[in-house]
Amino acid sequence: MAIHYSLDLKLFDNWREYIPFFKKLSMSLFLIAIIFLISKIVERVINSQTQTEGDRYNLLRIIRFLALISSLIVVASFMFQNLYAAAVSFGLISLVLGFALQAPIASFIAWVYLVFRRTYLVGDRIQIKKFRGDVIEIGYLDTSILECSGDYLENDRKSGRIVRFPNSLVLKEEVINYSGPEIPFIWNETPLQVAYTSDLQFVEDCLLESCIGDFMERYPHMSESAMQRWKPYVYFRINKFAWMEAVISYPVEPVDTTGRRNRILRRALPLLNAAPQKVKFPEGNLR
Repeated sequence: MAIHYSLDLKLFDNWREYIPFFKKLSMSLFLIAIIFLISKIVERVINSQTQTEGDRYNLLRIIRFLALISSLIVVASFMFQNLYAAAVSFGLISLVLGFALQAPIASFIAWVYLVFRRTYLVGDRIQIKKFRGDVIEIGYLDTSILECSGDYLENDRKSGRIVRFPNSLVLKEEVINYSGPEIPFIWNETPLQVAYTSDLQFVEDCLLESCIGDFMERYPHMSESAMQRWKPYVYFRINKFAWMEAVISYPVEPVDTTGRRNRILRRALPLLNAAPQKVKFPEGNLR
């Protein structure tokens, strides 16, 4: 702004024909600076007030996008005589690019859909097509996830690979979000083979004790009503190899499925093995 008003001084009379151009340029740069200053202030407010990581990420993306669009409008008004001519030129350019960039445009529209529909947020564990992992970035054109399972693992551990897929995929495929309405848990189950002659009540009690004990250690501040809501249960079914299966069904955070299963088994097996007269496991030469 100082440059803008300084151009009216007599010092610059020799460059009078260039002064309108430099005035317009300085005003455009000032407006762009104001736009990005406001966006930075809004970003600081969002970072301090928004608690959820996914919501904060989406809001920041929207603010940066609006700042970029506003700056482009200022640049267009600088290049053209008026906004009407800029709008017409922008429309013609958009029409040409629309045919050439159909896939990126579809992905951008899908990004807008993701922001407002909240199909998934940063930090969510999702599965789409054959991809499964934790969302680490939702770009304007693609989404990046930190893969779990994958080609080299048979559990839910993170594989260390980053998978990127176009946002337009969410408009064509089913999206499974592990961060569902029962946040932060999903339900998982672990089967344990026992003989038909086992004391089923004793087996059920041992599995429930192990599961509840691990849950209370993991979440010591959980309220009594929440504990009742997330109470595990055991059911029995016939195994195809002619053994019976005792299945413990329990709540677990999506990122802790393997660890929780291991902790439950480490607690339950010593209790079951300590009572061989009540619990019999499958035995044979092939096992």
